[in-house]
Amino acid sequence: MNRRESLKAIGLGTLSTTLLLDACKPGEKKAEDNSVAGAPEAGRLPEEIERNKKLNAEKFFTAHEMATITVLADIIIPKDVKSGSASDAKVPDFIEFIVKDMPRHQVPMRGGLRWLDLQCLHRYNKTFVDANSTQQIEMVTEIAYPKKAKPEMHQGVSFFNRMRDLTATGFFTTKMGIEDLGYVGNSPNKWTGVPADVLKQYGMENV
Repeated sequence: MNRRESLKAIGLGTLSTTLLLDACKPGEKKAEDNSVAGAPEAGRLPEEIERNKKLNAEKFFTAHEMATITVLADIIIPKDVKSGSASDAKVPDFIEFIVKDMPRHQVPMRGGLRWLDLQCLHRYNKTFVDANSTQQIEMVTEIAYPKKAKPEMHQGVSFFNRMRDLTATGFFTTKMGIEDLGYVGNSPNKWTGVPADVLKQYGMENV
């Protein structure tokens, strides 16, 4: 199963349009050239530049939380033959920035990470990041499919939905993610003249 099929299977179609718009609205930091901290500042007001520098200098997630986010992001968007993984595109850095830029994500994200660790400690006697890959996928499977999830997994489902939205937003607003989609935008065309069949239609093929 390739990446696009995998994302469709776990519900990328439910990606939050509001989140996409919020994460990329003017005046806020976007992940460009696969980097949050190094993104160009062209077109930003001095106060916006200073605000971004201040946010980048702060740390919200602990090292353990960032490691967990990195594993989750790479499960959601793994590396394949076409492009790199979410962490290759610096999605964890994007998420770190977004939760500082939009604090409403802080409590749900930190609470969700803690919930995930408690679930894994109960099941495997290990935190999520210390569990093996089979256990990690087993745990994620419990919360990645909202319609199939057990009622007691509600908090985990809510957390994973947010994590998936942030990951997809971060990845598909980078150069790597845009190239992965095959989007080229407006491209210049080479004019080769009026098509031969049109000239022939109007009797102008020999003009």
